[in-house]
Amino acid sequence: MTMFWVISALLVLVAMVIFVVPMYKGKEQDEVASRDELNKAFFKDRMDELKEESSEGLVENKDELVVELQQSLLDDVPAGTEQKKTPVSTAMLIPGLIVLVGVSFGMYMKVGSLDKVQAWNDTVARLPELSQRLMDESNPLSDQEMDDLTLALRTRLHSEPNDATGWLLLGRIGMANRDAETAQDAMARAYRLDPSNPEVMLSYGQTLMMIGDPAQSERARLLLRSVLRVDHTNIRALSLLAFDAFEAGNFQQAINYWNMMKQVIGADDPRADMLDRSIARAQSQLERSNNTATSVSVTVELDPNVELPEQGLVIISVHSADGAPMPVAARRVPLSSFPISLTLDDNDSMIPERPMTSLQDMIIKARIDTDGNVTTRKGDWYGQSDIIPLGGSTNVVINTKY
Repeated sequence: MTMFWVISALLVLVAMVIFVVPMYKGKEQDEVASRDELNKAFFKDRMDELKEESSEGLVENKDELVVELQQSLLDDVPAGTEQKKTPVSTAMLIPGLIVLVGVSFGMYMKVGSLDKVQAWNDTVARLPELSQRLMDESNPLSDQEMDDLTLALRTRLHSEPNDATGWLLLGRIGMANRDAETAQDAMARAYRLDPSNPEVMLSYGQTLMMIGDPAQSERARLLLRSVLRVDHTNIRALSLLAFDAFEAGNFQQAINYWNMMKQVIGADDPRADMLDRSIARAQSQLERSNNTATSVSVTVELDPNVELPEQGLVIISVHSADGAPMPVAARRVPLSSFPISLTLDDNDSMIPERPMTSLQDMIIKARIDTDGNVTTRKGDWYGQSDIIPLGGSTNVVINTKY
């Protein structure tokens, strides 16, 4: 800020010189020019008079008078060193300089956003204080202070672009603010400057995981595994890999990482209970994934009293347990010899947004169709099962006329 004021003062001084010098020179030159013009005008008028008098015969020695007139003109031109300089009025000069300085700084104060520049410099000066506060969980930064810290950091990094620690801190702020673009760019700069720093590798890996892109997630795993190769007890790397595995549905891998964490922290650590709960949850998800049913088996039989049409289809449909008429899944089967056995799954769903496996319990219906409509119409023969669970099997007897 001091340098700014020094430069501003120099510029104003130059403007003052430009203002003062022409006033002095202009005054002097104007006086000389005025006297010369007056002498020339007098000489010209006198020459005209001599010509007129000579033509009228009033003057006999015209040449001598012309020489005298020329000599008089030369005698009236003073030497340059003897020219009198008229001083510039102080009453005009000082107010002019005051107006010049006042207008210059006044315009800057009005349109130069001096208050914002001052606030910016104050924010940059608070960088050490705000950085310390960022690490103090008991006294968290407000949203405005977080913005100030970001501004101060960006300012310093503009002048010190090779500061890996500064880029790391800026990336962490971006992560805290859910600003994935800022976080990724800053962490990438920090990693390029210091690729062997475990803290940089961990933070960069966490940022890449936050993006959610599969390619970036795989790169994040490579970074975190590199940290573990150097330090297999790194809790943060183990935790990030465990969480990533759980979110990806790799429950056994997540369990393995959490068990490794338990070995590192010990049974007496307060975090052990949380890890046990995470392991139990992953174990439950693993068992469920191993035993998840995705289909239902159906056998359709025909009551002897039912008369089959010459042409038609058998429509086997899956309905929610509340008996809603609109099917969740259905399959058309050509009329043939009964019984008909088949398996229904998500491939038979009516709409992708509601797959058959979204139902925990269901009712199976079978109907002889002659018009291609999936809903039951008057005169159709049909049958339905009791409520069965997903993954179960049932027999449906077509024995009722709608």
